[in-house]
Amino acid sequence: MAKTKTAYFCQQCGFESAKWLGRCPSCGEWNTFVEELVNKNTGAVAAAFPCGKAVAQRIDEIRFEQQPRLNIENEEVNRLLGGGLVMGSLVLIGGEPGIGKSTLSLQLALHAPSLKTLYVAGEESAQQIKLRADRLRGDGRNCYILSETHLENILTQAQQLQPQCMVVDSIQTLFTDRVESSAGSISQIRECAAQLLKFAKQTGIPIFIIGHITKDGSIAGPKALEHIVDVVLQFEGDGHHAYRILRSIKNRFGSTDEIGIFEMLSSGLREVSNPSEILITQHDSALSGVAVAATLDGIRPLLIETQALVSSAAYGTPQRSATGFDVRRMNMLLAVLEKRAGFKLAIKDVFLNMAGGLKVVDPAVDLAVVTAILSSNFDLPVSSRYCFAAEVGLSGEIRPVARVDQRIAEAEKTGFERIFISRYNQKGLPQTKSIEIIAVSKMDELLHAVFSAQHET
Repeated sequence: MAKTKTAYFCQQCGFESAKWLGRCPSCGEWNTFVEELVNKNTGAVAAAFPCGKAVAQRIDEIRFEQQPRLNIENEEVNRLLGGGLVMGSLVLIGGEPGIGKSTLSLQLALHAPSLKTLYVAGEESAQQIKLRADRLRGDGRNCYILSETHLENILTQAQQLQPQCMVVDSIQTLFTDRVESSAGSISQIRECAAQLLKFAKQTGIPIFIIGHITKDGSIAGPKALEHIVDVVLQFEGDGHHAYRILRSIKNRFGSTDEIGIFEMLSSGLREVSNPSEILITQHDSALSGVAVAATLDGIRPLLIETQALVSSAAYGTPQRSATGFDVRRMNMLLAVLEKRAGFKLAIKDVFLNMAGGLKVVDPAVDLAVVTAILSSNFDLPVSSRYCFAAEVGLSGEIRPVARVDQRIAEAEKTGFERIFISRYNQKGLPQTKSIEIIAVSKMDELLHAVFSAQHET
C-alpha cells in the first residue's frame, strides 16, 4: 500500500509547503496553512483525456481560423465577454451569497434555446433547479440538468452529451480522485479548475463556473484559480437593493472596463440598458442636499444621485458617515471646504449616500459631493436639471477629469439643462444644443453659479 502523503497549503494564496508555517512566504498572511492529503495517482484521468506531446512552432507557421463567438442571448453579458462567448473559454462568476450568481447562470441556459447547455448542480437537486427554472420562465428544451459533484463523472457525461456550453455550480462543491482531500479545499479547487480548463480547451466547449467569495470580498480558493480561468466576472451590489453590477475583472478576449447592470425581479435578472434613469430619483419638489454626478464606471457613463445631510452635532462629537463613497475622501473634501472656502463644518454631523446602493470611486464625483454638502448646510435646493463632473483638489481648485465628452453626452441624452465642469476641461468639447456647459475653476465660482441663481428664482 502506498504511503499517504500530506502537504500544507495556504488558504489565502494556495502556496504549498512540506511542513506547517506560521506565516506564508508567498502572501505574508499568518496562520493560514492547513494540512491536506495529496494523491498523485493520475493514471485514470490521463487515460480518459489523452494528450499528445507539444511541438514548438514558429509563430508565422501557426494556422488560425477565426471562429465566431457564441451569442448567449443576453446583451449585457455578451458585451462584458467582448462580443460573445469564445469557444473553449473558462469563465468564473463570483459574488456574495444570494446576489444572483445561480439565477444568472440558469437564466443564460434557459434564455438561449439555440445552445445545447449542460447545467451541473453541485449544491442543489434537479427538483430544486426545476422550481427555479419555472420561476425564470425560460425555454428549457435544450437545457440539461446534472446533479453531480464527482468531476470524472461530470466530464464523462459531458463527453457523451456533447453540449455547446456548460455551467458548473459551483467549483467549491466538486472533487476529483486525483486529490484525497475534502471538496472545497485548496487542492481540490485548483485541481478541478485545471481539469475543467483542459477539458474546455480539448473539446472547444465553453464553461461557466461559479465561485464563492470570502468575507473580505475576494474569490474563495487560491489566487491561482483566477489565473487559471480566461474570464473573471464578479457580482457587486447590496442584497437589500434591487440593482446588481456584473463587473469584468479579467478578460483574455476583451476589455476589463465594461460593466453590466441588472435589476433583480421575481422573474429573474432584468437587463438595464439605461442605468442613469433608474439611479436618479424623481422628486415631486426640490430637496436640499441632492446633486447629480456624471461618473464613469469603466468606460460606461452613469448619472448617479448624491445625497448629503448636514446637521448640528447633537452628542458633542461630530459624526462622519458615507455609504457607497470613501469616507476618508469625504473627510478630505470637508477639510478643503473649511480651509479653502471658510465653511465651518467641523462641529456638524455629515452623512453621505450614493443612491441605488452603488460604490463610486471616480474622482469626478467630488464636485457633486461638495455641492450636495453645501446645499444641505444652507438648506438651499439644487436644480434637478443640473449635474456635475469635476475633481476637487486640496488647494480648493476645480480639477479636470477624463472623458468629459462622454459625461456631457450622457447628461444631454438624459435631459439635463446644465453640466458643471472644470475650466481646464474646455478644450476639444463637442458642440451641444440642449445642454449648457458651465466651466468653473474655484469654489466661489461654483457657489455663485449654482446657488445665486436658485436664490433669485
